[in-house]
Amino acid sequence: MGRISPGLLFALPALIVLSMLIAYPVMYTGLLSVSDPQGNFVGIENFQRVLGARTTPLAFTNTLWWVGGSVVLQVVLGTATAILLNEKFFGRGLLRSIAVIPWVVPGIVAALTWAWMFHTEFGIINYMLTAPGIIEEPVGWLTNPGTVMPAMIAINVWKLFPFVSIMVLAGLQSIPKDLYEAARVDGATFLDETWHITLPQVRPVIVAVTLLLVIWALNHITTIYAITKGGPANLTLITPIQIFRLAFESVQFNQAAALSVLFFIAVMAIVLTYIKLSSAKEETAR
Repeated sequence: MGRISPGLLFALPALIVLSMLIAYPVMYTGLLSVSDPQGNFVGIENFQRVLGARTTPLAFTNTLWWVGGSVVLQVVLGTATAILLNEKFFGRGLLRSIAVIPWVVPGIVAALTWAWMFHTEFGIINYMLTAPGIIEEPVGWLTNPGTVMPAMIAINVWKLFPFVSIMVLAGLQSIPKDLYEAARVDGATFLDETWHITLPQVRPVIVAVTLLLVIWALNHITTIYAITKGGPANLTLITPIQIFRLAFESVQFNQAAALSVLFFIAVMAIVLTYIKLSSAKEETAR
């Protein structure tokens, strides 16, 4: 019998913990998805039921809008903020500290605060718009079908764009100053420097941050659930909230597990596609 590697012995506790926290729940979810509440094997019956539910395609479509809108705006606003904070001006340190505040605020606190700000009658947003006459009457931001999802996306953007700013700002610090000096000698403007030097240099950071944002947005339910719980009329219902409802409100754990498996497959497909496309662009750029 061969000798056990010391490295394996050192890693064994971590492997045991990972198997308990990750492998077992994943396998148990898979088992639940193909069985009924009594533990009998039912094959793909649970998958057929959740796919046949009227709310499943609606929730998936809402999830795409939620993830796409949030991530695009977070990356654009966060990158622009990082470029601004990288410039030298009076009070830059203070502004950098203030810009981080939305990210460090607990998610539930931010959600409840924004819920009051968007309140139709008592919200400060409607007050700020009606007082100067920008709008004639208060808007039901959280009840109007045309504004409720954009409002949720806006809150999520406000919450996480500082994370993008911090990551991109860190990447900006590593760009050689010689590149900017050479560009200025050639008569480059600030926009030229941003487009041809800054963005290409921080592209790897943006790619990695975008992937993280996509994964977080796909699994994030705090903002929507705390404010609308997926309403009104399922207009903000996303797949993670649908899974939560099936499991803990309808007590249909087997169907919830089946939807979780389908959602996991969809998320992995999105992530792998993004990685493949990013790698292809990286090779093309080289």
